[in-house]
Amino acid sequence: MNEYQIVALVSVVGWLILVGSSLSIRQVSRGQALRYALIWGAIILGLFMLFGWLQPS
Repeated sequence: MNEYQIVALVSVVGWLILVGSSLSIRQVSRGQALRYALIWGAIILGLFMLFGWLQPS
C-alpha cells in the first residue's frame, strides 16, 4: 500500500463519518439510513477504485 492509497483510505473513512453524522442529525429511520449508507458507500468505493485505476503504476 503506497502513500496515495493510504490518503485515499483516510479520506473514504472521513467521508463516511461525515455522512453518518449527517444522517443522525436528520433523524431518518433505520431502514432509510441503511439504504443511504449503502448508496454512499457504493459511491465512495467507486471513487476510490476510479482513483486507484487512474493512478500511474
